[in-house]
Amino acid sequence: MNEDESSPGPGELAHAGLRGVIAAMAMSGMRACTQSLGLVKQTPPQAIFRQRARFLLWSVPRKRRRAVEELTHWSYGAVGGVTYGALPDAVRRRLWSGPIFGLALWLGFELGVAPVLGLKQSGQLRPVERAALLADHLLYGLVLSETHSRPRE
Repeated sequence: MNEDESSPGPGELAHAGLRGVIAAMAMSGMRACTQSLGLVKQTPPQAIFRQRARFLLWSVPRKRRRAVEELTHWSYGAVGGVTYGALPDAVRRRLWSGPIFGLALWLGFELGVAPVLGLKQSGQLRPVERAALLADHLLYGLVLSETHSRPRE
């Protein structure tokens, strides 16, 4: 196998995970803005924790719950980054691959996770909120995408 066909090593996957955390942080910033503007009422992590997983927060002081939600989101972003990093180089080198990956994550939430968990947002027509959440997932993918050289082992 040549270098382009080899699977990524641990260093590359760790780098991809870090990019995932940074991309999730960028999403968090964008979501703070869209919530402040009234475009998004409840982010997906907030909806999951507050509507379906309250039991996970019962021992967390109320003033720390937002931080737990955010850290969970960043951890999920890291997993997404590692998943993206495991894709073949030929895919990741395409400029569109990151945003398409972000789009796939958004669709997975909208069409899969939200309805399965019975989140109230899944049954509501909310085009502005959905557009804002789509935009932050596209941002996630853009930040995640490999537009710069990656460290080599």
